[in-house]
Amino acid sequence: MNKLVQRLWTFFLGYLSIHLIWTVAYLLTDTTVIPNPLAVYRDFAETFSSSILIHILYSLRRIGAGLGLSLVIGIPVGILMAGSKRMNKLLYPLVYFSYPIPKTALLPVAMLLWGMRDGSKIVIIFLIIVFQVIVAVRDSVMSIDPKMYQVIKSTGAGRGQIIRHVTLPAVLPQLLTSVRVSLGSAVSVLFFVEGYGTKYGMGYYILDSWSRINYIDMYRGIIVIAVVGFALFEGIDLLDGKLCRWKQAAD
Repeated sequence: MNKLVQRLWTFFLGYLSIHLIWTVAYLLTDTTVIPNPLAVYRDFAETFSSSILIHILYSLRRIGAGLGLSLVIGIPVGILMAGSKRMNKLLYPLVYFSYPIPKTALLPVAMLLWGMRDGSKIVIIFLIIVFQVIVAVRDSVMSIDPKMYQVIKSTGAGRGQIIRHVTLPAVLPQLLTSVRVSLGSAVSVLFFVEGYGTKYGMGYYILDSWSRINYIDMYRGIIVIAVVGFALFEGIDLLDGKLCRWKQAAD
């Protein structure tokens, strides 16, 4: 709990610093592009409840679907690559080549294959996360001391028990760290992928406000998406604390 309070305090200080810079920029410039922060927060609660909330839910649904697919596919593939030299030689060049490619560059292809609605957006989020999951799982499994497997095998444990009691606990810390980082990237691309073929989502909300020259709502959307990203980051961190208590005890 102390760690969470400390992180929230750090977030608050950063949040306050940004708003101080924002206020100074507003006072020093004479442009509607940088509005008064007080004007942005005025009636913010009413705007949140009436319009922004539905956009948040749509964005979270797309991120959740992309993350779920990434874990379902990425974890088994990573374990398979670590456990089989043949599969590692076959799949590693593909992962190594695909990992650094900007996934947003594939959005036109995704829209042609899966349409302009949720399908293409989920695919792009999936591609952002899945390669990090595969690499994290593969590296974590390959770093496990073989003696740990020998010990649990000597007790008569089957393959499923070995994966449950040795492989997954060893994979979780690095996997959650990778997911935490990739979720930040997934949130950042919402602005891009939700600008097409939809009327809902935080990316659409920001772009729509910008196109209507409604900078007040645009800044509200930017603030909300920043807070949502932080909440997801902290959610994974809390999950890490719950699932990897043994790691904290060891530290």
